[in-house]
Amino acid sequence: MTEPTTRRGRSPEGRAGMRRDLTRAAVELFTSKGYDETTVDDITAAAGVARRTFFRYFPSKEDAISPDHDAALERVAEVFEAAHPGEPTASLVLRAGETVLDMYAEDPELSVRRFRLTAQVPALRDRESASVDRYRRLFTRHLRRRFAGQPDGELRAAVVAASVVAAHNLALRAWLAGGAPADGLPGCRATFHRVVDLLPPEPGEGKGLDGLDEVAERLERVVGRLERTAAG
Repeated sequence: MTEPTTRRGRSPEGRAGMRRDLTRAAVELFTSKGYDETTVDDITAAAGVARRTFFRYFPSKEDAISPDHDAALERVAEVFEAAHPGEPTASLVLRAGETVLDMYAEDPELSVRRFRLTAQVPALRDRESASVDRYRRLFTRHLRRRFAGQPDGELRAAVVAASVVAAHNLALRAWLAGGAPADGLPGCRATFHRVVDLLPPEPGEGKGLDGLDEVAERLERVVGRLERTAAG
């Protein structure tokens, strides 16, 4: 008697594989046929699955090209929730941000093609911008809890979260724009890690509001560079 086999899409590995296949089909079609000209039916036909299967994974064709941000956000949350209360904030936010870099590094070729399409299609750019804000809000929420009851805790959480997400995006987009070479990934991580120099000191160690104001000014410059990179 043969053992029953798990249908593809029922196991976590199967679902991840199906999602990748749908995303690859969408990328291929958006590139060759054009975003506006491609339909969900085109994507499902190319992937060899039923239309209803597509909607189990994505609510729309715009979402089909996005990384699995829901899973990435869960991993970020897990890092915060499992962290020791005494871990330095800089170490914690770097570890959390690294999990998102890892997601893009799992399939650099696909990540680059997705990045280039996103830069060309306004609807995809808007969707990606919205996802960036989800990361900022998640970091802010967890950091707010970490700084609860501390002087300037709310402001500190907002500044650290925005700084980390902006630096992460700046480093990631530079790596992807360069073709995401394997030997460029350490440099990407190093660029991201430089955000530590922009963060305010730990509560009780630093300069209070004056220090936060200085960090906010630096953050504005980083965000300005990020926006210019995205526009180019």
